[in-house]
Amino acid sequence: MRILHTADFHLKEYGDTRWESLDRLIEVGEKEGVQLFLISGDLFDKEVNAENLRPRLREIFSGRGFKILIIPGNHDREAYEHGMWFGEDVIVLTDLYRPFEYQNVRIWGMPFEPIEGEAILQRLRSLSNDLADNGKNILLFHGELLDAFFSRRDFGDEDGERYMPVKLSYFKSSGIDYVLAGHFHSRMNSWSLENGGYFVYPGSPVSITKREVGRRKANLFEVGKPPCEYLLDTPHFEEVVLEFSPLKDENPMKMIEERVKNLHEEARIILTVRGFIDGKAIGMDERMLVEEIRKATRGRLAEEHFEFRDVQAVLEDDLTRRFIQKLEQAGYEAEKENQIRDLVIHAIIQSRR
Repeated sequence: MRILHTADFHLKEYGDTRWESLDRLIEVGEKEGVQLFLISGDLFDKEVNAENLRPRLREIFSGRGFKILIIPGNHDREAYEHGMWFGEDVIVLTDLYRPFEYQNVRIWGMPFEPIEGEAILQRLRSLSNDLADNGKNILLFHGELLDAFFSRRDFGDEDGERYMPVKLSYFKSSGIDYVLAGHFHSRMNSWSLENGGYFVYPGSPVSITKREVGRRKANLFEVGKPPCEYLLDTPHFEEVVLEFSPLKDENPMKMIEERVKNLHEEARIILTVRGFIDGKAIGMDERMLVEEIRKATRGRLAEEHFEFRDVQAVLEDDLTRRFIQKLEQAGYEAEKENQIRDLVIHAIIQSRR
């Protein structure tokens, strides 16, 4: 059996990049022939988004050839009350003690609650007598794994509150084969459980904030086998940091164009440009170079930080020339040589103020 596992779309409106990413995940499910598509919480950013988007969701969730299982997360925990209908093939797991069974797999949903510690352990222990004996048991979970080295930035725009925290040891003798989790945005991560199972975060399938950089992934796996990363063609942010050096005979615009050319077509760029240029040598002053960079990244630039300087006058100084000549003769490794050179150029700039 093939399962596609994801979480944390944080849908807000129809037709935006988040909606587009959900549409593409549905296409992945069809293309890869999955039987189950599992969403481990925060499909919506808020309850009101669920109310507005539900008619559209019925359209894309219907007739796909697989079942779609959803649990509430901390952002949309109230979006599934009152028996709201999301489509014929959609199952919303709001009750831990009412699992969904498909072939030889029993799937349990543990929706987000503001609980921790012993309360979570009691819920897990209470499942022991009802687990599938001759098949696999999967738990959909939305919360924090305390064993992982996450920063608060890895959870999107959450505040400092703890969100249903668990430890891997909680699942030591639980009989659960897969804990398919949501809430962690930054990247896909998985851990082995002592019983031979897995705890998996797929990461958000679309960049929700500019902290979620890099191509996004989902967890596409065969039941009975380890989790498996599946690269997605969805909108995301990429950090591009360029360091200009007037002494390397480099063309700044070629550097920019080369980096942009190698990025995924769905990537939006968080650009930082540092270092120094020789405006006379490249035939552009600072303003002109910024304008050319913006042209080369038009339509793809999400954020820009221009920290470079034109140091033509400094480079023409006799003292600077003599120093650079001696530095090149010293035989330092390239990285060390660049560090020393930059420090000296900074010092000369400061001395001229």
